[in-house]
Amino acid sequence: MKIVVLAGGLSPERNVSLSSGIMICQALRSRGHQAAFVDLFFGTEGCSGALEELFSAPLPEDLRRVSRRAPDLQEIKKSRKCGGESMFGEGVLELCAMADAVFLALHGSCGEDGRVQAALDLLGIPYTGSGYLGSAIAMDKDLTKRLVAPKGVLTPDWKTVSYGAEDIDGLVGSTELPCVVKPIDSGSSIGVYIARTEQELRGALESGLALGGRSVIEQYISGRELQVAVLEGKALPSIEIVPKVGFYDYENKYQPGAAEEICPAPVSAEVEEQLGRAALEVYNTLGLSVYSRADFILSPDGRVYFLEINTLPGMTPTSLVPQEAAAVGIDYPTLCERILLASLEARRQGK
Repeated sequence: MKIVVLAGGLSPERNVSLSSGIMICQALRSRGHQAAFVDLFFGTEGCSGALEELFSAPLPEDLRRVSRRAPDLQEIKKSRKCGGESMFGEGVLELCAMADAVFLALHGSCGEDGRVQAALDLLGIPYTGSGYLGSAIAMDKDLTKRLVAPKGVLTPDWKTVSYGAEDIDGLVGSTELPCVVKPIDSGSSIGVYIARTEQELRGALESGLALGGRSVIEQYISGRELQVAVLEGKALPSIEIVPKVGFYDYENKYQPGAAEEICPAPVSAEVEEQLGRAALEVYNTLGLSVYSRADFILSPDGRVYFLEINTLPGMTPTSLVPQEAAAVGIDYPTLCERILLASLEARRQGK
């Protein structure tokens, strides 16, 4: 098949997405597909020759590794030669229309929130992962919790706040500590802070203003960090994350050796069943399809707390879904092809 791998974009998770995209493109080519790698935001800018040539063009190997810092999106936006406000760069939609499907390697608010999915739906172009509605709901941490908590999925207590600088004093005075402050619609732990003191909470809220000032303030649950992928309606083995320093933040996620990742996680059969059941309950409640990855905390008293779910999980060299798939004998190229084929079927079924 002819596949466009869509990556990059204008999200804080841009660098993660580019790394995912390169690996996916290489994997699909190894399975005999013609795969073109393209940046959603820059598109074919700087490319010479026909669009068709991109399906066999050399891939930029320097993008495989994720840099330590999130990108400066304003600088990236200024550097696009064609300018304009569209998230779709030059030639992107024309290239996608030439393909049998688009493999979405996008992450975060530019690509994982349902808007790109909706645009491709309107153009009749099939794509990988969940549909536009499930993607949009899952991106909203508050709405996700509101939907899954009544289904019996245990989640830390939370409140959602929209605030300005003038509201910070009041929030600091009314919030129980310790807590976690996170943007309502971001991923890769960008903008996530654990606040144990009023000073730390104030700093977290001040930093949150740069990401829009709409945040989830969540009860802090101490425990083991566990994640569970769902592939084609079945839970994969859980994986435990043990950061060497601090918590599983942006740097610990994407720098090789920054965290120990153990799969299958060393948990009891009962806990493993709870994790899988909760991951599937969230997946089904939100109407997701093909694949996802849910994040959990296992408390010292044995309770499993759901934190959030990702509809386009990372597919970088250190990402978790490929590790979970490998634990059941699914190698990386096979995983990418299964996601592709299952997504085509989901689109045919209107999911």
